[in-house]
Order: sequence, then structure tokens, then C-alpha cells
Amino acid sequence: MPGSLACVSRQAAVLSHEIEASDTALWVTFFGGVIAFRTLPRQMFGNLQHKTFPIYFVISMVLSSALLTLWTLSHPNVVAHITRPYVADVAQAYALATVLLGQGFNYFVIGPLTSKTMFQRHKLEKDEGKAYNEPGVSDAMKALNRRFGTLHGVSSLANLGSVIALGFHGLWIGSFGLKGK
Repeated sequence: MPGSLACVSRQAAVLSHEIEASDTALWVTFFGGVIAFRTLPRQMFGNLQHKTFPIYFVISMVLSSALLTLWTLSHPNVVAHITRPYVADVAQAYALATVLLGQGFNYFVIGPLTSKTMFQRHKLEKDEGKAYNEPGVSDAMKALNRRFGTLHGVSSLANLGSVIALGFHGLWIGSFGLKGK
């Protein structure tokens, strides 16, 4: 029965998780980080990001996993047509999987490498008595700066991809509802 309590409960769970995931991603990406960057000294900002981003990535992975599971259970044709991304319900599952993979990549690979590089840079700054961007830094510092910039860029792109995928999914739900087209 379409109006059953289980159906309504599942729809409420999907909407709740979508709102939580989108709000978290938007806050961390566009507001919280910018506020902290403008407020804190650089090394303190880096230490804060080192502590908060793993939590953010885990929350994103848990919520996107829950959304993907609920979406797949609510749309049985996802499994039947999993290799057809042009099928609307499958495209939504792909969007949610993009969030899961992007944030998982950040949590397990890029985040730890970025933090390790950042802390190496902090140590070298202390040893050299110079900030990373001062004239005359060592070749080792220049190499760490390049590595950090690359890792940070990759992390930012993975996170932005996740935010866009969540936005795509949210706009889909807003336009067509949970049942789809």
C-alpha cells in the first residue's frame, strides 16, 4: 500500500539523510572552513582541519551509504539497470556512489597524505625559522609546498565532486520527488 507507514517512514528517512548530508557538505566546504581560515593562525587552522575533516568524511560516507541503500531499496530498477546510467534512478544511485567514493578517497588516501605533508611543512618551518612562503626557503620546503598544493587540490576536487553530486540528487528529489519521473 503506497500510503503505508513503512513507505512514509522510508521517504522521511531519505529526505532527512539528504538534508543532513547536503547541509553538512555545504557548511564544511563553503562556510566553516572559510571562517576558520580567516580567524585562526595558519598552523592552528591546519591542525583544526586535520581533526575535523576526517569526521566530516566519515559523516559523509555514512549518510551517503544510507541514502544509496534507501534509494536502491526504494527503486528496484536500480539493480536491474545498474550498467545504464541514463536510467534516471540509476543516475541517482551513481550520484550517491560518487559521494561515497569521493569522500572515501579523501578519508583513506588523500586526507592522511595531506596531513602528513602539512606536518612535515610545519616541522621544516620550525627547523628553518621561516614560513613556508617566505623568500629563500629550502628546496625541501619548495618540494613540500608543491606536494601539499597538489594533494590539497585533489582533495578539494573530490570534495567538490561530492557536493555537486549531492546537489544533483537534491535537485532531482526537489523536482521529481522520491518516486522519480
